[in-house]
Amino acid sequence: MKRNGKFIISLDFELFWGVRDKRNIEDYKSNILGVQQVIPKLLNIFDQYNIKATFATVGFLFCETKDELLTNIPIVKPLYKNQNLSPYNGYFDNIGADYHFDKFHFAPNLIKEIRKYNQEIATHTFSHYYCLEEGQTIEAFKSDIETAMQVAKKYAIHLQSLVFPRNQFNDEYLNVCADLGIICYRGNEESWIYRARNDENETKLRRAFRLIDSYFNISGHNCYPDEYLKMKYPINIPASRFLRPFSKKLKIFDILRINRIKSDMTYAAKNNLTYHLWWHPHNFGANQYENFYILEKILKHYKFLNNKYGFQSYAMGELAMKLKNER
Repeated sequence: MKRNGKFIISLDFELFWGVRDKRNIEDYKSNILGVQQVIPKLLNIFDQYNIKATFATVGFLFCETKDELLTNIPIVKPLYKNQNLSPYNGYFDNIGADYHFDKFHFAPNLIKEIRKYNQEIATHTFSHYYCLEEGQTIEAFKSDIETAMQVAKKYAIHLQSLVFPRNQFNDEYLNVCADLGIICYRGNEESWIYRARNDENETKLRRAFRLIDSYFNISGHNCYPDEYLKMKYPINIPASRFLRPFSKKLKIFDILRINRIKSDMTYAAKNNLTYHLWWHPHNFGANQYENFYILEKILKHYKFLNNKYGFQSYAMGELAMKLKNER
């Protein structure tokens, strides 16, 4: 019997703009540079398994040169209390002249590759905007998203899906999103361990529970019926599971991590629910063989569920448009 559950994959494409401490490139250099190989590999494997993915892309990455970036600075900028969070406080002095010399901060070549495969490019805001940090405002957020949309137009991309950086979901911004043409966003799981918080209010306990939840079912399957997704507008397509990168220290538990995800997917397929898997391309930048080995196991299970239950892959915007029309 066909159940027709839905499978969403979204990727937070941010390069070095999403790293917590932007002052030291060396600490994460191999992961970021590895994205140049990871994106083509992802596009190939998605094509092989007929996966429609959403690449939520920081607006800075659309620029080809530093001069282009500087001419596209938002009119209203965030004034975070923690100034290290803002790229506008002197950080631009650290970036190269263009994407040929600086693979940490520009990625127009990779955006063009994503376009060739007809995968969805969404927005991860223009500046990797932190929506819950002290000093952010609705006006600055609106200016940031407007700028992201403007730079995307050069590629004939109409942004209609949003992923909030660091999953700092801010309910007050939804009306701004709707006004600007955003039809969906990736919300957070319902469990208290995933509830949106800023960095200052995050705890080691919640991080520990999230880690354990990747291997053992603490928070549930985190799958969603259409009626739940359609409750808000823009449409909320919440996360179900973060695909953690391979870790040598935890590799003996990988079978548990894979089975946790496969179990969630099976539950969604059998019950006509939506399952939303996400990660960052730079998570695969190191240990690429191991990371892609695990991903292929997941995609093979998707193919099995697709054949048996009609489990169907959607990009975020594609699913949102379907649900919007049903509303």
